[in-house]
Amino acid sequence: MSWIPFKIGQPKKQIVSKTVERDFEREYEKLQKLEDQTKKLHKDMKKSTEADLAMSKAAVKISTDLLSNPLCEQDQAFLESMTALDTAMRRMESFNQEKVTQIQKTVIDPLKKYSGVFPSLNMAVKRREQALQDYKRLQSKVEKYEEKEKTGPVMVKLHQAREELRPIREDFEAKNKQLLDEMPNFYHSRIDYFQPSFEALIRAQLFPENNGRALSQVQEVKDAT
Repeated sequence: MSWIPFKIGQPKKQIVSKTVERDFEREYEKLQKLEDQTKKLHKDMKKSTEADLAMSKAAVKISTDLLSNPLCEQDQAFLESMTALDTAMRRMESFNQEKVTQIQKTVIDPLKKYSGVFPSLNMAVKRREQALQDYKRLQSKVEKYEEKEKTGPVMVKLHQAREELRPIREDFEAKNKQLLDEMPNFYHSRIDYFQPSFEALIRAQLFPENNGRALSQVQEVKDAT
């Protein structure tokens, strides 16, 4: 989210106050950081869920391999233990899949949707910058005619330049005001938007309790053999 200002002649009249420009840059920089953080969190959450699924899949593979161990044919107690372990691993995989599905719906998808807002914001900032450059260009043109000798042809051109400048100035002021209003509001809305996702993420961590119960059943079988 960045733009490259056009290099044009600067008008003598100050188009935007330093305070307004400083406020605009500050709010925009906050949104740039928010965009980076949102993208990073989205990427990290996807990696985390992929790792969870890979781990539970590997655990099932191990329990399946143990069940095919020749010892299971020779030792009934070992067979019962490995069967219980395999059952537990498959239950844990199911619990884990459910947890990942919940995280996908309540955290990852909302993060992706939120990230989708930034390209349109970036485009709005570029349009504002283009409007500012047009404003400066026409203001410089007006000033050029104002400095010339006030002859008839010059006064006609000055009038035309001022008429050309008016809608351009109004367009910039409207774009500038809209962004100065919307950028802080969007930034502050992030808490209300993400709070349900983070609460859902915390609830999703309750799934390991199910895994613990599955493993305790394995221990019960082992103790009974």
